Amino acid sequence: MPYYLIHERLDECAREEIRGADAQFVAILTHAEYAEIEELFDMKIDIEMDLRHIHETKAVVNIDSLTGTFNIPDHENYSGHKFKIAFVLDEKGIVFIDDTDYTHMIMERIRASKKWKFPSLERLIYDFLEETIRHDISLLEKTEQDLDIMERSIMKGEIEQYPIQLNDIRSDLLDMHMHYEHLLDVAKEFEENENDFFDERNTRYFRLFQERVARLEDNVDNLRDLIVQLRDLVSEQLSIKQNNIMTLLTVVTTIFMPLTLIAGWYGMNFVNMPELYMAWGYPIVIIVSLMIVVGCLVFFKKKKWM
Repeated sequence: MPYYLIHERLDECAREEIRGADAQFVAILTHAEYAEIEELFDMKIDIEMDLRHIHETKAVVNIDSLTGTFNIPDHENYSGHKFKIAFVLDEKGIVFIDDTDYTHMIMERIRASKKWKFPSLERLIYDFLEETIRHDISLLEKTEQDLDIMERSIMKGEIEQYPIQLNDIRSDLLDMHMHYEHLLDVAKEFEENENDFFDERNTRYFRLFQERVARLEDNVDNLRDLIVQLRDLVSEQLSIKQNNIMTLLTVVTTIFMPLTLIAGWYGMNFVNMPELYMAWGYPIVIIVSLMIVVGCLVFFKKKKWM
């Protein structure tokens, strides 16, 4: 159960130090630990604290506190495992309730990389939120590259049917879109500062975060549109292939129609057919048939039907 004080850097401290400290604090507890010592923080919670039941990112304004949950996707498997965290805060500090090491890992990254000229709880929350999406732009860039490779393969005819990978990517993008919507709602709740827990001068951090998330959401929407275009492109390529096959079949049928007529004509074996008794009758029919085939091929070539 690590505890921190928000100074120029995020300084780890003992639990007893947070009561009389001049600085705002950060505490990271498990669900069981918080249930034992929640009186220490004097924050009333009006939210589901069983982490197993967390399914969304949200914030709830209470009389004496601001509570909420984070349902943060794992960037290795965006539609799979989620990091489930609850939080409660007031003007004195923030308590994260997390049964994993995820929040502690983020705080240690902040400790190692951040030095604040004007330390505040608002800046700490902003840095925490930024850490939760720090890999998102790289993930979206990789997704865009994958879709670009897929588009080129479709155009080259290497992919002849709807790629099943597009369904997985579309599902991940839908989850990302919903996650960003929830993050925007939480950031707006923080910015509104209904209980005056935050310094009004520092609520700009939450506005900056909203702008960052909005840009990520726009990228997600663009990629979702690209998937729709790829789906249409696959259908278009399949239609072109089918049209080419039908064109070939039509050309073959058109060429053999007169040959079938000739075969049927001379298969009737009427006695008065003069060609039956001509020495050159058979070669002439062959030459005429070849001329018909060549003539049809030349005609179709000029019309660009083949």
